[in-house]
Amino acid sequence: MTEKLYRVGTIVNTHGIKGELRIIPITDFPEDRFKSGSKLYLKNKNQILEFIVESSRSHKSFMLLKFKGYDNINDVEKYVKSELFADGAEVPELNEGEFLYKQIIGLTVVDKDLGEVGKISEIIELGSNDVWVVKSPKYREILLPYIDDVIKEVNLDEKIVKVEIPDGLID
Repeated sequence: MTEKLYRVGTIVNTHGIKGELRIIPITDFPEDRFKSGSKLYLKNKNQILEFIVESSRSHKSFMLLKFKGYDNINDVEKYVKSELFADGAEVPELNEGEFLYKQIIGLTVVDKDLGEVGKISEIIELGSNDVWVVKSPKYREILLPYIDDVIKEVNLDEKIVKVEIPDGLID
C-alpha cells in the first residue's frame, strides 16, 4: 500500500457534466502532482479509494481533474468536499533551490542578528513568490517572503533555514 499520504488538494465542486472536478490545489507542483497518469487517493469513511488522473488543466485558481473511468457528473458528485491525497513516496524531480512543502514545514529559522526566531508552520502561495509563515515564541508570527534577499540558505540536513529579516518585518 502507500507509504504515507499527503494532502494535495480539496475537491470543491464538479465542472460540467463529463465527470470533471474542480480542485483547490494544496501542493508544491500542481502541474506535476495532477498530471495525466498520476495516482491520487481519497479517504472515504474507513477505506482509501485510488484514482488515476486521466486529464488535468488549470482554470483560474483551480485545477480541473478528470479521473479514468469517471465520465459523468453523477459518478463524481459524491466526492465534492473531499480531500485528495498523494503518496509521499512519489517525489517529483526537483531543481536546485526547489523544495517540497513537507521538507520546509517544521524547519528552524535562524537570523544572523536575532538568532533562532522560530519554526516554519505553513507556506502561503502568492502570485509573485511564496511566503513562509514562522511561528515564533518571541515575535508571534513572522511572514517571510521566499526571495533571495530574505531566505539565504536552506539546509535540509541540519533542518535550518538561514535568513536575514529586513527591518520592519518584525514588530
